[in-house]
Amino acid sequence: MAATASTEQRSEGRAGSFSSSSSDTATHVGSSTVLARLGDEEKLTPPEDLEIHELEEYGDHSSNSEDDALLMEKDQDEPPKPPQPPPEPKKSSFWSSLIWMTVNTLATIGIVFTNKAIFTDPSLKLAQLSFASFHFLVTYLTLFTISRPRFAFFVPRRAAIKDILPLSIAMSLNVILPNLSLAFSSVTFYQLARILLTPTVALMNYILYRATLPRLAILALIPACVGVGMVSYYDSLPTSNTNIKTTSSLGVIFAFLGIFASSLYTVWIASYHRKLQMSSMQLLFNQAPLSAFMLLYVIPFVDTFPESWGGVSGSKWVLIGMSGLYASLINISQFFIIAQTGPVSSTVVGHVKTCTIVGLGWVTSGRGAGDKGVGGVVVALGGIIAYSIVMLKEKKKGGK
Repeated sequence: MAATASTEQRSEGRAGSFSSSSSDTATHVGSSTVLARLGDEEKLTPPEDLEIHELEEYGDHSSNSEDDALLMEKDQDEPPKPPQPPPEPKKSSFWSSLIWMTVNTLATIGIVFTNKAIFTDPSLKLAQLSFASFHFLVTYLTLFTISRPRFAFFVPRRAAIKDILPLSIAMSLNVILPNLSLAFSSVTFYQLARILLTPTVALMNYILYRATLPRLAILALIPACVGVGMVSYYDSLPTSNTNIKTTSSLGVIFAFLGIFASSLYTVWIASYHRKLQMSSMQLLFNQAPLSAFMLLYVIPFVDTFPESWGGVSGSKWVLIGMSGLYASLINISQFFIIAQTGPVSSTVVGHVKTCTIVGLGWVTSGRGAGDKGVGGVVVALGGIIAYSIVMLKEKKKGGK
C-alpha cells in the first residue's frame, strides 16, 4: 500500500517509503522512516531565484554626460528614502503546508480504518497480494500523472530492472506483511507495533554501518519497546466479551515480520538513493510497476479469492476504491510536506497521526479506559515522543 513509502511513521529514514499500508510515510516510500529529505528531492528553480546581474545605478552607459549630470542633480535634490522593512513572508506557503499536512493526516487515518474494514470480510482477508498489486498500480499512475510537464512535481528517471529488483521485493513485503498484521490484529496494536520500526532501523544501521544514536535517544527507546510489549501481551489475551476486538497470534507474528521487512526496506532506501542518485519519487516511480508486475505471478498460488466476486457487497467495492484514493493523496501530500516543511513539522504530523489512530482504534475496539493495556499505550507513545525530541535537539546542535 502507502507507499507506506509511510511514513509511515517517523520522519527519520522515511524517504521512499510506500504510504498506503499505514501511517508510515511514503512512505511507504514508513520511519523513522523509511526516511532523504528536501535535498534529495529534485525541484524546478523558479525564475525569481535564478542568478542575474545587477542593473547599473544610472541606466545604460551609452547615455551622454549631460544626461548623467541631470540625473545626478535630480538625485541630490531628492531627500533620501527611509530604509524599507523586509517583505513579509508569503502567507500562502503557510496555508499550503497546513492544508497538505491536514490532507496527509486525514488520508493516513482513513486508509488504516478503511483497510481494516475491507479485511473484516473473510473473502477478502487472504487476497493480500492482489490488494497490494492494486495499490502499487494506483501509486504508479499517481506518480506518472504528477510527473507530467503540466504538473512537473518531479522528473522521472528509469533504472535497470536488475538494479531495482531487490528493492521492489522488499517493497512488496513492506506492504503485504503489515497488511496481514492489520487483518489479524486490532488497530491499536497494529499502529503501536509500527513504533518498533525506529529501534529496529537504528539496530540495523548499527550492524551494517556502525551508526550510533545519542545515549538519551537509546534510553528513550527502551520505554517505547516496553510499552509495545505490554500492549502485545494484553491485546492478545482471550476475552469472553465478543464486543472487544483482540489480536490473534498470527497478528503478532505478521506484525513483527512486517517490522523487520519495513526496517530493511527503510535502510536499503538510503543506500539506493546514493547508488542510483535518485530522489524518493523517482525510486518509487520505478519500484511500483515492477512490484505490481511481479506479484501477478504469485497471486494465483497464494491468494484466496471469494467464491463469487458478485457476492462481494457494493460497499466493499466502494471501500476498495476509497483505499486507492487515500493512497494517492498520501503520496501527493507527502511530496509537499517534504518540500515545504522542516523536520519538526514532519515529526509533529507523524505523532498526531499515531496518537489519533491509536486513540480511535482504542475507542472502536470496545475496551474501556481502565483496561490494563492502556498503560502500555501511554508508555510506548511517551517513549517515542521523547526519542523524537532528543533527535531533533541533536540535529539542531549538529546544524550550528
